[in-house]
Amino acid sequence: MNVIASRSQLRASFFRWALFTVPLIVLLGFVAGQLGSPNSLWFQSLVKPSIYPPPATFGIVWTILYVMIGISLALVCSSWGARGRGIAIGLFVIHFVCNMAWTPVFFGNQNIQGGLIVLGLVLVTLLAVMAAFWRVRRLAALLLLPYLAWAGFATALNYEFHRLNPDGGQDVQSSATQRIEL
Repeated sequence: MNVIASRSQLRASFFRWALFTVPLIVLLGFVAGQLGSPNSLWFQSLVKPSIYPPPATFGIVWTILYVMIGISLALVCSSWGARGRGIAIGLFVIHFVCNMAWTPVFFGNQNIQGGLIVLGLVLVTLLAVMAAFWRVRRLAALLLLPYLAWAGFATALNYEFHRLNPDGGQDVQSSATQRIEL
């Protein structure tokens, strides 16, 4: 017999990994989301693009995507002995750090152009992750397609914010402060 593990053992390994990766990815996404807010006075003062969806959309979409990302990662993590598994996981970590950086850059630092640069990195590293995942488990790469589509939309949205707010938004300090320049 040349089988290292049975199908049930492989399935159990996937479920153990999924029980770890899905909550971890969702939690990290939630924590990153707390590092900036669309409720800030700065963001409220920005001119919104016509493609800007209702704010509730973001929480729903990102939650679904983070679950799919966690499942995708679990598929790769549970593929013990697969060629390229370690590289795929390493690329994913680099990519996910880029993903987590967008909220603090865009909302926290109020840097629209910086957010656009971060999203460029997210797209490039996501494509690398998908190629690496494809070599390990094709389903893992396919599960990332909706994420790729959303990251593309987020990049277009960020670009539109940059185009409509070339000055980066008004320098809004607080509603109780009035700035007078002589």
